[in-house]
Amino acid sequence: MGRTLTYPKLPFNTVNRHNDRATYDLRTIHSIINTTQVLHVSFNTGSTNNDSPFPAILPMIGAMGSFEYPSADINEPMDCYLHGYVSSRVMNLARAASASTPPPAGSPAGTAETATETAADKGLGIPVCIAASKLDGLILSLTPNSHSYNYRSAILHGHASLVTDPAEKLYAMRLVTDSVVTGRWAATRVPPDGAEMASTAVLRVRVVGGSGKIRDGGVSDERKDSADESVTGRVWTGVVPVWETFGEPVRDGDGRVDEVPGYLREFVEGRNAENRAYAEGAVYGSKEDH
Repeated sequence: MGRTLTYPKLPFNTVNRHNDRATYDLRTIHSIINTTQVLHVSFNTGSTNNDSPFPAILPMIGAMGSFEYPSADINEPMDCYLHGYVSSRVMNLARAASASTPPPAGSPAGTAETATETAADKGLGIPVCIAASKLDGLILSLTPNSHSYNYRSAILHGHASLVTDPAEKLYAMRLVTDSVVTGRWAATRVPPDGAEMASTAVLRVRVVGGSGKIRDGGVSDERKDSADESVTGRVWTGVVPVWETFGEPVRDGDGRVDEVPGYLREFVEGRNAENRAYAEGAVYGSKEDH
């Protein structure tokens, strides 16, 4: 068997509640990221104005990959590439961070510095958190407090910087496109033209920590309820498996190709089968505490 690599347990990524569900395995965490259609990316805006006191969170498309080592396996260290519009707020923050000048060596950090400014001063990029979640089942128990979900979730912590090298940017755009539908990049009009490249920005997130959390199994009720026949005799309990389903491809009205391409048919059918098999298998995964 191959080696299993894990993210180190650090103060910001160690799972505390239900730590028996935690995983730090790179393969598991990266797989959850790569099969989640929309990632949620959180970051500090760096604003000290009272009109913008909140951190920001954006839905983005992304994928794990390594430009330096393109043949890297999913269980090896990787960056997370995020695709977005060139003038979006997170891209502007990353651009400003890359243009900032580090303070003189030995100068103390000001107390008014934000986390974003501190990271930028060190040349690391802006600090971000990336979250991915997949719902696999509804756990319907005897009481509302014992209800739960079967789920898979992953969080990455890292520093995001703009990709400026044209070759790496093209690599990332292909990576992200193929994460939406496997094989889609090569089946389209590529490479993107100059205007398309100019209007698109890519963030490379150097991951410094990650964690995952997985719940599977069936109902877990309190003994006081499971032993009460007046309750067990009238309340249905069990699991409703939940899985993401891709529908039958519908040709665009102006499209001239009638037949659904084989790569697309294979992706839809394969992903649907995988999602269903996982959700149904998770029902019997283990007897969980709610």
